[in-house]
Amino acid sequence: MSERLVIALGGNALIKPGQAGTIPEQLATLEESLRSIVELVRQGHRIALTHGNGPQVGNILLRVEEARGKAYDVPLDVCVAQSQGEMGYLIQRTLSNLLRQSGIARPVATVLTQVLVEPIDPHGHAPPKPIGPFYTAAQAEELKRKGYTLMEDAHRGYRRVVPSPRPVRIVEQEVIATLFESGVIVIAVGGGGIPVVLAEGEMLAGVEAVVDKDLASSLLATALGADRLLDLTAVENVKLYFGTPQERALERMTLTEARRYLAEGHFAPGSMGPKIEAAIAFLECGGREVIITRPEMAAAALHGRVGTHIYPD
Repeated sequence: MSERLVIALGGNALIKPGQAGTIPEQLATLEESLRSIVELVRQGHRIALTHGNGPQVGNILLRVEEARGKAYDVPLDVCVAQSQGEMGYLIQRTLSNLLRQSGIARPVATVLTQVLVEPIDPHGHAPPKPIGPFYTAAQAEELKRKGYTLMEDAHRGYRRVVPSPRPVRIVEQEVIATLFESGVIVIAVGGGGIPVVLAEGEMLAGVEAVVDKDLASSLLATALGADRLLDLTAVENVKLYFGTPQERALERMTLTEARRYLAEGHFAPGSMGPKIEAAIAFLECGGREVIITRPEMAAAALHGRVGTHIYPD
């Protein structure tokens, strides 16, 4: 049966651990990651794709910093827009080629997407979001001396963090919905969306922040009336007691259990935490199911064979 799916691609769908993240590497990784999406298209599902941009926007910021004084400065919201264009193009081109090779005629389009966010706390209390590459403790100390804010990210090293206000509304959601309803595979809300706020006179203004991709994907899934939200990430299953001798994989979880495990601190804020928050928000708004698994397992996960499945009570 054809379903309405929003599929969120994590950073590992473009860059594998240990890779430098060159464009050839990203294209090769994308080709692997998107083959499962092609199978879902073949089955007749209506699909919208979102993606993270943590490593990519971090590298854009590095370029901006290295070019300071030699080229015009670029604020963070414009860096996010640049990452949307770059990554949307890579995903769109790769997916279009895979569909063509499979004899499937479905258009693919990228929508540059703004996301209205809650006003940023002037005292700096907005939740932090990791961006860019991982650093060792020694490298992190050096960067802190330069004025950057870093935090440990899920036991994998240190990353730069920036404010991450909560998404409220997708500015272009009507445009995305029109394309989605017409059968276009839409790539939208890249990197969580370009963060904007309402300024004087109800005008949109960009802000120095990034939006969490999972929360924005949940917002999009609700706006499109999606049946399921698939969150494709670096792990096959969500884990309880992650990184401890008691670690265990979850195959099923109810909405109530998801709330309880989140409150108990099982899911790291910079890693699995936002994915569970996004799952809770989507199910509370009427979604049928959230699936969390690896990109290459998307088709099998939709049929219940792998992954973590989160359901309403």
